[in-house]
Amino acid sequence: MQKKYYEETSGKEKFRRSINTLISIVNRNVRNQYRNSVLGIVWTVLNPLLNMIVIALVFSMIFNRNQMDGLFYPVYILSGNIVFGLMRNATSNALPCMVNNYDLLSKTRLVHEIFPISNVLSAVVNFFFSMLALFVVMLFFLNKPGVGFHFTLLLTVVPFLPMLMLFSAGIAFILATIYIRFRDIQHIYSVVLTLWMYLTPLFYSLEMIQGHKTATTILKLNPMYHYVIYFRTILMGSVPSLAEHGILLAWGAGTCLIGFLFFHFSKKKFLLYI
Repeated sequence: MQKKYYEETSGKEKFRRSINTLISIVNRNVRNQYRNSVLGIVWTVLNPLLNMIVIALVFSMIFNRNQMDGLFYPVYILSGNIVFGLMRNATSNALPCMVNNYDLLSKTRLVHEIFPISNVLSAVVNFFFSMLALFVVMLFFLNKPGVGFHFTLLLTVVPFLPMLMLFSAGIAFILATIYIRFRDIQHIYSVVLTLWMYLTPLFYSLEMIQGHKTATTILKLNPMYHYVIYFRTILMGSVPSLAEHGILLAWGAGTCLIGFLFFHFSKKKFLLYI
């Protein structure tokens, strides 16, 4: 009886300590991102804004158009970039998270899963800062095609973000596990991210490649294509179809489950290889 009570108490204490550590890590990640810069955390808003300006100027001249898929081109670019940026930041930063937190893993009793999850939550915080940049652009171009503030923006919080977080967490779990034994994955994944970015319609539209059936098929098999399209749809004031909700949920829940199981059954050997 006493042993059972001790185990329950110990489990609650471990969970409480893990939650406190998770909050601390997220806070540290956000603060350290631009710690040595003069503007500090303001860069979380300026960075996507400046990137959008550069890309919009370049590609608007290349494609010779001011709007795409019914949305003003700068808003089109920025909306896609901040969605892809959440996944990219969450997963790439999660790669070395177990190795970087070796001291905490070896000296304290913590739930191992908090380390990849902390990078996902940090990316979500940056996503909200990027949303501020998006709103600034939308206010500036409020009279342009497709630009407006609609009630459908509430769908960003639920269900869009949770589904994207699940998808990002699943990849983060897998990458963090592989990195422990295969450090070269960091360089390979950076190349994969570059390819993934070009296979996602961030600065072009599906209409532009309609004549290429193979390219169109590959694009639609890309999960980030669906997340980006979903976000742009609610941005223009429309509610995505049930089919789109199902696709996002399937990718998110499925990837997270696979990643979690892969991480869970591998974590007993983490300290042996770190």
